[in-house]
Amino acid sequence: MAKNKTITVKGTIITIITENNDDFISMTDMLKAKDGDFFISDWLRNRNTVEFLGIWESVYNPDFNYGEFAIIKSQSGLNSYKISVKEWVEKTNAIGLRATAGRYGGTYAHKDIAFEFGMWISAEFKVYLIKEFQRLKEDENDRLKLEWNFQRTLAKVNYHIHTDAIKENLIPKELNKTQISFLYTNEADLLNVALFGITAKQWRDTNPKATGNIRDDATIEQLVVLSNLESINAVLIHQGKTQPERLTQLNVIAITQMKSLLNNKQIKNLK
Repeated sequence: MAKNKTITVKGTIITIITENNDDFISMTDMLKAKDGDFFISDWLRNRNTVEFLGIWESVYNPDFNYGEFAIIKSQSGLNSYKISVKEWVEKTNAIGLRATAGRYGGTYAHKDIAFEFGMWISAEFKVYLIKEFQRLKEDENDRLKLEWNFQRTLAKVNYHIHTDAIKENLIPKELNKTQISFLYTNEADLLNVALFGITAKQWRDTNPKATGNIRDDATIEQLVVLSNLESINAVLIHQGKTQPERLTQLNVIAITQMKSLLNNKQIKNLK
């Protein structure tokens, strides 16, 4: 599924779609920055443009139709020559340009080609386009680093689950027979009962002024254990365990892991 984001270049908001780790920039949005009435087909009819697109496709597209490309190239630059992006893609099987419909509809170009298109708008626009695009990628990399560091910390925490450090507060209570025999049709509530001892609705009833939900109010230790319980519950479901059986096992696991986590140094450093 495509992921969409935007950058602002010289006051123009430009949409970027990312698919399979490739970034495609909206030429339709970029065109708004060019003075006068121009169309993408005006850029596409230029011989230098066609030559550039042919070279790019030859490098990245093994299915590029060189026969059709040769015909288009021979006609490019003539006053009578005109071709749309849709025609270009259909005739040459190009992958660098695409016309899309829907909410984020318009004409998009691979970032390499979009930068070249930016030069057609103006040299200044191209410089700022590259600058803003690089800033966006740097921000994304910074976020990925933060996520990776957090995941690494959680991995270390899970490694130390087996330790025996115990503190009595926040440790789940052992469920009684009535709680275990009750059917929780919602699997999320099954996990809530195993860890917190109550369902989401029961928590809301006892916390009417709270703005969040039972999990928003959880500690980081509880969230780590909850993540583990979700994975374990999936395994138990595949094993054909009934809800009461799974609830009993999950409650025991929650108690054991919470006891282990509450004295864990890595968790304390996260706070």
